Amino acid sequence: MDLRNCPECGKLFVYNHRNLCPECLKKDEEGFDRVRDFLYDNPQATVEEISEATGVPTKNILDYLKEGRLMLSSKNVNIVLSCETCGAPILYGRFCEKCTGKLKGGFTSGQKSMFVDEDMKGKLHLSKLRKDKK
Repeated sequence: MDLRNCPECGKLFVYNHRNLCPECLKKDEEGFDRVRDFLYDNPQATVEEISEATGVPTKNILDYLKEGRLMLSSKNVNIVLSCETCGAPILYGRFCEKCTGKLKGGFTSGQKSMFVDEDMKGKLHLSKLRKDKK
């Protein structure tokens, strides 16, 4: 059992893949739903406009995009995400398609390799680290 303090409210909770207590996780999910709905109706909104309309902090909105939970419309020129490796503009996640392809190719670092899996929606996300078998 992994006990942690919630970074939002400070309460002690049993960690379960998300670093928020159940109450703060519920609030975060409600905020995510508000952001998703607002962005659907207002695809060209800025992060500040989304935050003001939904009450969700801009940091959380950017986190939703980086996690791949939200995807920007190609029409949205008001929010610019950049690939963390090369700086190319992206619509969601942390890496562009080119850099994701390099990660898929299997960069190795010491005893560990990074792999990327494709989920059913076609979005790419980092999945797991595993030890190389040498």
